[in-house]
Amino acid sequence: MTDTRDIFITGLRNAHAMENQALAIMKPQAERIENYPEVARRLEEHIGETEGQIERLERILDTLGEKRSSLKDMALSVGGAMAAIGHSVAPDEIVKNSFANFAFENYEIAAYKSLLALAQQAGDAGSVQLLEANLAEEQAMAEWLDDNIEAVTLQYASLRESGEAAKR
Repeated sequence: MTDTRDIFITGLRNAHAMENQALAIMKPQAERIENYPEVARRLEEHIGETEGQIERLERILDTLGEKRSSLKDMALSVGGAMAAIGHSVAPDEIVKNSFANFAFENYEIAAYKSLLALAQQAGDAGSVQLLEANLAEEQAMAEWLDDNIEAVTLQYASLRESGEAAKR
């Protein structure tokens, strides 16, 4: 079980860093949105959920007597900030952000499914419950993005055609 526990701990640390990366991506996006209030509202909501996910991951690590990886947290946060900056120069920033966010949400879903498998194998019911909560929030956000990507794209096109600021 030591190997499984080590894999689980590493995965938890990676998920903690991943969620910090998600915040570094979403916060600048939410601040820049001007013409897509529904996207801004959902991003702000998910930022709050992500902060809760980080707290849940910290609770699991604390229960296991483990610390998070400050180096991973910092590295992925910087990477997330750079990704957010990269799209800010694109004329279709809102559309590119929608694509990237959808991909990232699905990455997070895969990470939580993997962590859940390890927690279940270890019989760690407390971790399972917390990880299932994180997974459900990621799945809901991915579903929202999937349901709204066409509307965001069409709204972007409509704004562009009318000569209004459409980028964000």
